[in-house]
Amino acid sequence: MKKIVLASAISALFAAPATVLAQAKPAAVPTLDKILEASGITTSGYIDVGYSYANRNIEAGIQGGNPPNAPYRVFDNQNNSFALHQVGLTMAKQPKEGFGGLVNVTIGKDAQVIHSFPEATVNGAGVPTGSMFDITQAYLQYAGGPLTVIGGKFTTLHGTEVIASTGNTNVSRSILFGSVPFTHTGLRATWAVSDTISLIAGVNNGWDQLTDSNRAKTLELGATFNPIKPLNIAISGYSGKETTTPIPTPAQAEGTRTSANLVASYAFTDAFSLGLEYLSVSQDKVLANGGKAKYSGYAGYLTYMVTPKWRGVLRLESFDDHDGFRFNTVGLAKAQTKYTEGTVTAAYLPADNFELRAEAREDKADQAVFLGYSGSTSKTLMSVALQGLYKF
Repeated sequence: MKKIVLASAISALFAAPATVLAQAKPAAVPTLDKILEASGITTSGYIDVGYSYANRNIEAGIQGGNPPNAPYRVFDNQNNSFALHQVGLTMAKQPKEGFGGLVNVTIGKDAQVIHSFPEATVNGAGVPTGSMFDITQAYLQYAGGPLTVIGGKFTTLHGTEVIASTGNTNVSRSILFGSVPFTHTGLRATWAVSDTISLIAGVNNGWDQLTDSNRAKTLELGATFNPIKPLNIAISGYSGKETTTPIPTPAQAEGTRTSANLVASYAFTDAFSLGLEYLSVSQDKVLANGGKAKYSGYAGYLTYMVTPKWRGVLRLESFDDHDGFRFNTVGLAKAQTKYTEGTVTAAYLPADNFELRAEAREDKADQAVFLGYSGSTSKTLMSVALQGLYKF
């Protein structure tokens, strides 16, 4: 009995200091993301770096454009170059009820392309220049019941593809992506009629305008439908007075610009899906006789997850620059040009936060508008690209 009591006393003697030390150990300091999460603030970001090569002088753009050699591609507009395309950062607090907001910035080469007027600048060849920092979105939000209202700068309703590289499955952007606005500044209201239908209405300064270049405003309308789980449909339209080119000057005429866009996707299985898009745009007071100019196009996307780490994507696209308005060739011999493009992209996803993509793309035109390095022109353009995406 004495031995048991003695052993218990010795054990307690050694345990006491350990208990005191454990109690004295400082508590772990919470990380910044945990603090923000506890406050209801979400943060996310990504880095997009890549390499692209083209067999034509893609940096020279389209022959006969106004400004001369207007750019044909949106972001992947390099002949043979590595590039830091985007560093995207988003911070948001968007409660289901009450006030909130979102800020999204884009840093890198692509930021030069998406600047809104009057910050948007181009050189003499019509190539975007200027700061590689862009406040892509920044808006206040109020949510109450089925209604959500945002006010500030936000991305467009149009299109399958988006500015953020992580929201797309191809490396390059489609012709349709460059044929719609990137952002708008104004007010937008979304009414969730049910779990499957939402209606959208808003008013803004117009296409890619941080401050309005005229007194008129642009109306936006949209709707999203999810009648069955695999099917998603989005319809959107814009109408309002705009100048005849994306970057306005006082000397340019104003006319009503109207656009309509339809996007639909259907998931046949968890691994296989099909997407379709149609776009139509027209603007008054563009042609020499004061008439209306228009362009239109459609695209299809096939996406297949071969394995959880490998994905294949096929994009097919047709575009009709009926009056040369899209590529600023109005009134020129090659004003009316039709384009087609086919893109194959393979993606490897070794981890949830990293993706490596490789792409091959061919563009064709019914007229010789693609400039060669020797000054000749061609009806075809071939390009390849590699892309690395890291999400955090």
